[in-house]
Amino acid sequence: MEPLQVGRPGCMDAITMLKNEHKAVEKLFKQFESAGDRAHVEKRRLVDKIIEELSLHAAVEEMLFYPVTREMVPETTDEVLESLEEHHIIEWTLSELQDMDPSDERFDAKVTVLIEHVRHHVKEEEGDYFRTVRDELGRSALAELGERMEAARAVAPTHPHPTSPDTAPANIVVGTAAGIVDRVGDTVSGLAQGSVTAVGDIVDRVRGTKSGRPAPTGTSTARSTAQKVRSSSEEAIDAAVAAVRRARDTGETAVQGTRRTGARTKASAKTAVKRTAGTARAVADQTVDEAETAVKRTVGTARQATSAAAKRTAGTARQAAESVADTAEAGVKQTVGTARQSAGATAKTAKRGAKRTATATKKKAAATKAS
Repeated sequence: MEPLQVGRPGCMDAITMLKNEHKAVEKLFKQFESAGDRAHVEKRRLVDKIIEELSLHAAVEEMLFYPVTREMVPETTDEVLESLEEHHIIEWTLSELQDMDPSDERFDAKVTVLIEHVRHHVKEEEGDYFRTVRDELGRSALAELGERMEAARAVAPTHPHPTSPDTAPANIVVGTAAGIVDRVGDTVSGLAQGSVTAVGDIVDRVRGTKSGRPAPTGTSTARSTAQKVRSSSEEAIDAAVAAVRRARDTGETAVQGTRRTGARTKASAKTAVKRTAGTARAVADQTVDEAETAVKRTVGTARQATSAAAKRTAGTARQAAESVADTAEAGVKQTVGTARQSAGATAKTAKRGAKRTATATKKKAAATKAS
């Protein structure tokens, strides 16, 4: 595989990329802290987003940034090891929050502790660690590393996996595989949530009621999939409502006509009313059955389409994972090799300079002695 170009236009260097992600997560923290005590739906949405962002961020750091900086800048070893331990604690907290109900009395407390841990972690990373790495690696190397990290983010896990390896090379293989599973799972979750909401919508529309529907939860992939499924059912819902209304209108017209003829004979009118009402009910029931069948067909089509999309996503993710793993390995070897060559050249230059200085000193000393 050919190495990526260094300094590609629009490329963000590795440290700038990580700092931007820190800012994005801090924005989510502030939104959570400003949410009301009973804002359970909003807090669930924010925590789901925090889980996704921190999982991606930690995975990319562990796959590429930590091993490369530790290899190239040995004095950062302690910072890297401490960061890995901090990640471990954070990921366990994320995994617990993933399954907690926002109304749980310990939900807010757990999120608060998470925020404190992450803010401490960010402060330490953006201090001496990032400054030392930037000084040692320079702009070009950080730009190349940033490109590789951006590619890794596309296949990194979207959920916490605290028991998975967090050091290279095992974490690259396991992490990309977990990323594939996470993304397929997110898609299936979105499909299930969207299907349930779509069925509830049609019942409400037919009955003329309005029930509150819980907002989709999970990652951005899960939420967007749920929304697509719900949107795809709108046409079926509209058709069902129109059909039911037509059935009701037909029944009302027939009843009114029967009432007009009731002046002639009450008994006949009552019989006709019952017969007409029964017919209207039968038409309405048949229409509702047809509408439900249409929704089921729509949801089934959505499931097939989503399943196909999930398979395509998995295939693409596998290819991307292999590419990222190959590229990461090649990038680390290339970067380390360049550094070693540079160090060797520097050492040779230093030796030649030392020899020239020693020779000049000897000659000067001999000339002084001779005089």
